[in-house]
Amino acid sequence: MARKLEPLADRVIVKPSESTEEEIRGGIIVPDTAKEKPQEGEVVAVGPGRVADDGKLIAMAVKKGDKVIYAKYGGTEVKDGSDELLILRESDILAKIG
Repeated sequence: MARKLEPLADRVIVKPSESTEEEIRGGIIVPDTAKEKPQEGEVVAVGPGRVADDGKLIAMAVKKGDKVIYAKYGGTEVKDGSDELLILRESDILAKIG
């Protein structure tokens, strides 16, 4: 059963893209555990933003539906039903894909 995840502060939930790498390289089958993690994904949910030292809310630069590239080892992996998701801080997002 899928839960409704709502990120807090400057956190973003991203659904990683499916890996497009070939499974066979030079006749050798690469197991799933040895494959590189994808660094691209789609933003599923966005928190309200970070609160600055003066108490003002700093709006998020990404929104739901944006395609992004994120840091290779950033975030926390969570499973929501059959979906594997990643919870990142906005600062772990390196770029939006236009």
